[in-house]
Formats: sequence, structure tokens, C-alpha cells
Amino acid sequence: MMDCLTDSRERTVARVRQLLQRYGGSLGASGAVSYLFNQVGLMLYPPGTDEDRLTQSALEAGAEDVVVNSDGTIEVLADPFEFETVRALLMEKGFVPNSAEVTERAATSVRLAGDGAVAMLLLLEALEDLEDILNVYTNAEISDEVLARV
Repeated sequence: MMDCLTDSRERTVARVRQLLQRYGGSLGASGAVSYLFNQVGLMLYPPGTDEDRLTQSALEAGAEDVVVNSDGTIEVLADPFEFETVRALLMEKGFVPNSAEVTERAATSVRLAGDGAVAMLLLLEALEDLEDILNVYTNAEISDEVLARV
């Protein structure tokens, strides 16, 4: 799923369609995959952040979930409408996120491997290089092995 901002819809659609076809994809109708994503407020904290204290503070501030990733980073998820309040309350308690934004998060993921995973990574990189594309979201799950190879 992509967010685009353009002064020429026809040009952007043609470029996106060309890239999708090059990497084995196709362009769907507007909103065709939106059901696969949820809008969330996302705050990302670095490894070494006090997980227990952050979790307690985040839930007290109104966060919906706290996720600890395999690399030690911690994600705090909040309702988009409560995002600024949760972020401000956490900052008051000394938890300054590395990044904080309202974004789209995949509701389900699809594991890709081999040539399909490589093609997806190349497609994502090509799409992100287009000036009219603001954000690209994917539900593809690609192994660290494939990521390192590409």
C-alpha cells in the first residue's frame, strides 16, 4: 500500500504500474488492500530501554500494546487519536522515542522467501525512490538472511 502526492496522477500511475510489472506485481484499485492494514500511533524505543517501566507507563498513558522486537527495540502502539497524548505522557516520564509517527501497520503478514523475497525488496526500494510516493507499506515478512543477501 502506498501514499502518493503528485501533480500528475497519470504520470505517477504509469511509473508505479511499470515498476510493479517489472517485479511481478500488478496495480489494484484504490483501497484494494486497505483492509490488510490498520492505522496506528507508533513510538519506537532503543534497545536497553527499561522494558518493565516503559510498559507500565505506556499502558497507564493509554497505549494499546507494547511489543519487544528481537533486536531489543520496543514499540509502543496507540490509537491514532490518542497518539499525541500517549507520547507526551511518556516523554514526561523520561521516555523519549527514537521515532514517533502515525502509520499503517499490517494486520497479517505473508512470509516470502527466495526469488519472491528478493523481488519484493527490489520493488520496495524502487517504489521508495519515486518522488511522488510518500510512504510504502507492506505485509511481506522477509528473513534476515534474504535481507543480508540483498
